[in-house]
Amino acid sequence: MNTRRDFIIEHALLLLRWLLTSALLSVTVGSASALFLWLLDLATKTQQSSPYWLWSLPFWGAISAWLYLSSGREAGQGNNLVIAEIQHPMKGLPWFMAPLIVLATILTHLGGGSAGREGTAVQMGAGLAGIWARWTKPWLGEDYREILLMGVAAGFGGVFGTPVAGAIFAAEVLSVGRLPTSAILPCLLASCGADFVCTTVGGTHLHYPVDWAELNSSGWLHRLGIVGLIILLGAVAGLVAKGFSEGLHLAGHWYARFLPDPIRRITIGSLVVVFVAEFVVGRDYLGLGTTNLNPHAVTIGSCFRAGGAHDWSWLCKLLLTILTLACGLKGGEVTPLFFIGAALGNVLAVKTGLLPVDVAAALGFVAVFSAATNAPLASSVLAIELFGPDRIEYVFAACFSAWLVAGGSSIYSTQHPGWGKMLKENAGNHPLDTKTST
Repeated sequence: MNTRRDFIIEHALLLLRWLLTSALLSVTVGSASALFLWLLDLATKTQQSSPYWLWSLPFWGAISAWLYLSSGREAGQGNNLVIAEIQHPMKGLPWFMAPLIVLATILTHLGGGSAGREGTAVQMGAGLAGIWARWTKPWLGEDYREILLMGVAAGFGGVFGTPVAGAIFAAEVLSVGRLPTSAILPCLLASCGADFVCTTVGGTHLHYPVDWAELNSSGWLHRLGIVGLIILLGAVAGLVAKGFSEGLHLAGHWYARFLPDPIRRITIGSLVVVFVAEFVVGRDYLGLGTTNLNPHAVTIGSCFRAGGAHDWSWLCKLLLTILTLACGLKGGEVTPLFFIGAALGNVLAVKTGLLPVDVAAALGFVAVFSAATNAPLASSVLAIELFGPDRIEYVFAACFSAWLVAGGSSIYSTQHPGWGKMLKENAGNHPLDTKTST
């Protein structure tokens, strides 16, 4: 009896600890997410209001590089530092990581750099969680790695408005093909709370309408054919994601090798971005790609309708994003990956006529993200939260086929190898497997 009572007390205290920690993270990360989204929207509208703002990108980039040099180079490792710190805690995340990445991301978008916001969300959430972990340790006794995971989930859920996907992403992104189930509940509490607070204080999120009814069919043979088409779409998305990941790492290596000084590297790299945007691919592919003051511009939303993207829109966004991030400009990769995937799905649907445009864009949206981050489960849940729960079998087919075809390529260089792509366990353990599952 005592053993059972002790078990109940232990787990009740554990749940209470999670609730208290989630409440702290929900308020801080949720509020910070709303502020970040507002600043990002302001920077985007300012940049699009005049063609001359693009030419300021080298200046803002140089300031960003100087800020990171002045504060310490390790914070510049971004998401890779967060993942590495959760896997093998060392010195802890720098206390200034959260405000620094927010400021640097705003500067990137003020100049028109093609970047996203996921990297900022993850680092902001983890950075704030790291601060709370130090302050609350005497009272809560919180496991450091666990609270960092909760911070990552809160940041993702708050910024994207997809709390369940945020919780799964935080756990899944650590290790390829493995999911620490003990981390899901605390991550879900933090992610849902941050999303609620962000929305309550004025944060807004975009959602894209998809008519899954276009794929409804009573014939199993027809549905089987659709699944086959979607697997092929996922395979193409996986190849594109692999090209993006490897191109990003290769370009970053070249920049670091030939321009070792960070300020010079980011200044020259920004000039390359300006030149390519102005004279090669066009300005449609600057910034997030979610909205544009020009009603005829290619955006993520326009990719969900026929004629809303050009044949090579996906490649233009891919190229400009690699050039932006490889030179050291800050932001995230995920929103550009959404753009690339949606544009790819659009052109495949238009050219083949085998799938509805909005459905193909939605599947490409999540499939490229799945393959580039090695997070097929989080990507599938993301699709359900953004596009609705209808036809989830098609979503899973696209995300997992893309993930398998990508073959282990990832935008995160510190991601743990985990299991092989065909679910054959290798010698490594998951970073959180040493904890007792709850």
